[in-house]
Amino acid sequence: MFWIGVVERACWPLWRRMATWSLWSLLLWEALLPAAVHGAQVHGQVGGSVLLAAECPPGFQVREAIWRSLWPSEELVATFFRGAPETLYHSRFLGRAQLHKNLSLALQPLESGDSGNFSVLLVDTGGRARTQILQLKVHDAVPRPVVQVFIAVSGDAQPPKTCQVLLSCWAPNISDITYSWRREGTTDFGIEPSSLFTDGQVLKVSLGPGDKSVAYSCTVSNPVSRDVATVTPWESCHHEAAPGKTSYKDMVLVVVPVALLLTLAGLLSVWHPCYSGKKQKDICTDRGAPETENPLV
Repeated sequence: MFWIGVVERACWPLWRRMATWSLWSLLLWEALLPAAVHGAQVHGQVGGSVLLAAECPPGFQVREAIWRSLWPSEELVATFFRGAPETLYHSRFLGRAQLHKNLSLALQPLESGDSGNFSVLLVDTGGRARTQILQLKVHDAVPRPVVQVFIAVSGDAQPPKTCQVLLSCWAPNISDITYSWRREGTTDFGIEPSSLFTDGQVLKVSLGPGDKSVAYSCTVSNPVSRDVATVTPWESCHHEAAPGKTSYKDMVLVVVPVALLLTLAGLLSVWHPCYSGKKQKDICTDRGAPETENPLV
């Protein structure tokens, strides 16, 4: 029993050395191979999962496989030797990598710094080797966009004939996104390309009284998520006051001038009391007459 134990302890380091030698031999072999096959771009969302698929041609029976991350530094992520998968390598994907039976690599949860190129080296039972490179892009989830309305009213003030509107759509704290607009209630998007500015972020529309209920939606999207904000721009245009009611604008136009006139009149009455009436004019005349000293008797 003692002799058997010694043999097992002596063989265990040898097996580890053989596995390490085989791994480095494959990596050296990969450097001598022709150009690698570039696969498709794979997109993932922060906090989600992604599957990097290892594609094998027909009749290619995989014996060994090596997954590596190539950027920002080369890191060994997962291997498949002697029918056993291994993912416990010191890399930023430690604890987040899983090798499937078809040798595809799953990563979760994704982080924003996981974007980069990955390579997989596949060796079949006949000694043929194949290298595939995939590009992973990790995106943040798109937040709810913010739509701002800028107006320029033309025509008569009451009521307006047309309302020229600029709609600005913006998604905070995110990049690599696209903007699109839709006029609600139409079968198509109904947006002319000539009305779009700043890569589709700004939309110019002309509205009339018949467009009071027309809504426009801005969609912000990236390859993994999207969100929408809807606005009714006529609400920001000049409103005609309802019958029997006074609008806020009319109230300001009446109250402010009257208050200014009353204030000015009050100041004049204080500074110039002689001009406030005939009686005060007499008083002011009397006050203004020089006093005559009575001679002493």
